[in-house]
Amino acid sequence: MFLRLLPVLLSAVLMAAHLSRHGALLLALVALFLPAGLLVRRPWVPRVMQVALVLAALEWVRTGVALGRERLALGEPWTRMAIILVAVAAVTALSGLVFRLRAVRTHYGVP
Repeated sequence: MFLRLLPVLLSAVLMAAHLSRHGALLLALVALFLPAGLLVRRPWVPRVMQVALVLAALEWVRTGVALGRERLALGEPWTRMAIILVAVAAVTALSGLVFRLRAVRTHYGVP
């Protein structure tokens, strides 16, 4: 089960680091400890984690847009940064798909 949930854990750690870097320490702690909820075997856990992952992916997109605008205004290159942040946002959003796996659904008692 740990390997199946590894993308969720990595997404949470990356988001916690991002939030911490930008001074949102309370949100960083929430992002860091949210995966502890994966230890609770209840049907609502996958949905809560999926919502959190979508919100995290939207934050990556928001960050990419903000940094892209800033780099464009300064005449700096932005393509590599955009590719990296789009990839991180996609991985974060897609990591929520692990909760659609039969073994994971059974683990959490989702019908």
